[in-house]
Amino acid sequence: MADTSFLVRPDPDDPKLSQEVDGVDQDGNPVTTRVVTEKPLTLYLNRQEIVTMMTIGDYPDLLAVGYLRNQHMLSPDDAITDIDYDDELDVVVVRTERETDYEEKMQKKVRTSGCAQGTVFGDVMEGFDTIRLSETATIRTSWLHALTKAINTEPSLYLAAGAIHGCVLCEEDRPLVYMEDVGRHNAVDKIAGWMFMNRVSPDNKIFYTTGRLTSEMVIKTAMMGIPILVSRSGFTAWGVDLARKVGLTLIGRARGKRFVALSARQRIVYDLDTQTVDDEDTGRGKRRSEAAEAGP
Repeated sequence: MADTSFLVRPDPDDPKLSQEVDGVDQDGNPVTTRVVTEKPLTLYLNRQEIVTMMTIGDYPDLLAVGYLRNQHMLSPDDAITDIDYDDELDVVVVRTERETDYEEKMQKKVRTSGCAQGTVFGDVMEGFDTIRLSETATIRTSWLHALTKAINTEPSLYLAAGAIHGCVLCEEDRPLVYMEDVGRHNAVDKIAGWMFMNRVSPDNKIFYTTGRLTSEMVIKTAMMGIPILVSRSGFTAWGVDLARKVGLTLIGRARGKRFVALSARQRIVYDLDTQTVDDEDTGRGKRRSEAAEAGP
């Protein structure tokens, strides 16, 4: 049985992450609904301003570190001396022992299809072909079934308010770190920051996302060194092409016992008898799936 004791899990009851808003329904009746917060966060690396991100506002330190790591502005052996966050100014400053100057790098960007206009820097794309992922990593279909059930029944801000994406770092059938944000790239970066700060190896990990398997998701997962990417949602053609280029196992439309794999299928071990388990229940799991498919 899967261990569902997340190391980091969503906190849908945090009052800073959503608020009550009054409105009317389709019949003109008054309603009150919860909506997620969205606020700017400006990131500095030492003395240089890097980017302003729109985020729900939790884990600003992990978001900052993960963003820098995924943009290759932090090296694996970099020592972070301090992280300062000012809640009033919406500014986070990451300080490192190494002198940094990325002014030229910042001039070369590629806009991605991610929510809130995600970006990657051009030299990251140029180094994509050199990525090497673990060849010994596997994912059992029994693990996949257990993971999707555990993740999709975990209380989350999505279930409370919607309009948000979730990403989960997993190991075998255990979901470890569950992050949410208005842009899926932010949720990815929070997990990358957690892995960097805790020096977690990516070689045997599985990455789960509620969003589409786009080029951005494939690029970031591969850059993090994680060999397996799973989603409830579908694929883009470029995402599939990039996954095949670096040998990333790409599994989409994972709902209950069903899934479709389009890249590096050799890592999949078929140990689940699909005749002995029910398909995904209707209800909130179905609503979550539909929202992920329809979301930006």
